[in-house]
Amino acid sequence: MKPSNPITPTPAQEQAALAWLSLLHDRPSTGDQLTFSQWLRADPAHAEAYAQAQVIWELSESPARTLADEDALALQGYLRAMDAPRRSPMLRWSGALAMAACLLLMVSLGTGWQAQRWLDDLRADHVSAPGEIRTVTLADQSQVTLDADSAIAVDFSHGQRRVKLIRGAGFFSVTHTGDPFVVAAEQGEARVLGTQFEVRRQPHGAQVTVLSGRVAVTADEHGQQQILTAGQQVAYADGTAEKLHAVDSEAQLGWRQGWLTYYKTTLADVVEDLRRYYPGRIVLLNDELAARKVSGSFPSKDPQAVLNSLQGVLGFEQHRVLGQLIILR
Repeated sequence: MKPSNPITPTPAQEQAALAWLSLLHDRPSTGDQLTFSQWLRADPAHAEAYAQAQVIWELSESPARTLADEDALALQGYLRAMDAPRRSPMLRWSGALAMAACLLLMVSLGTGWQAQRWLDDLRADHVSAPGEIRTVTLADQSQVTLDADSAIAVDFSHGQRRVKLIRGAGFFSVTHTGDPFVVAAEQGEARVLGTQFEVRRQPHGAQVTVLSGRVAVTADEHGQQQILTAGQQVAYADGTAEKLHAVDSEAQLGWRQGWLTYYKTTLADVVEDLRRYYPGRIVLLNDELAARKVSGSFPSKDPQAVLNSLQGVLGFEQHRVLGQLIILR
């Protein structure tokens, strides 16, 4: 006896199910309830889509509210920057509506409305899109290779070459001109004359990895310098630097060739990297799962394949919504 084929709703059916779920949580009329019943019975895929939507709803309430709040705050800043007084200065979403609006917003706009990224890009000189590795030649012939979803602002003036890492990561191959070359990220900075190194933004600071040459790193403007040489790395956050340590810098910088390499790295950090390569959103719900350690090398151009591989090892669940949102638990 052959097993029956599983029912797979289309993206349009999944989106309709989420819309129905949102409506039914908001005091639907008798007519709405009747129309929903007719829609549900019209196609077995509708019932499957609605069942999946209920699971996603239960799983996503907390992270969706967080995402909604983040996007609302970013949009507030954007509206202030654009000086649009007639616009509402704040999006006020609450309860089930907040979750439904956030989910539908993320998937209905394809790559998603990500107002903070838009704000970052407005003040950047060079930007890479999600999934894109881009190399830029600066005015002094130094080169910057931007990791996926990264942004920098450049200021060559007053006898100093200064680059601000706004988002993501950049690998710098610096040309010697005699003028200092400084990469600022959060409160700290990396200062060089001629070298190859990476600066990577982290949640509350940054990490510097040196491939060749020497780099002086300070955690803030009054911090003590740490001198890094080839194969060394240091991270800093909130004005405080960790102790520098040795790393396999070639492996750490393998993203330039399309590989992400980890050794006893938390799944939360791996997912954070994958988000830069995925065109939608990835949400990790389980704190215990987030703390699990991962080792290995994975192709950066296929985040879904990486998640499938990790799922086989760690045993978590994946839920996909409309091809743009992945929820892990």
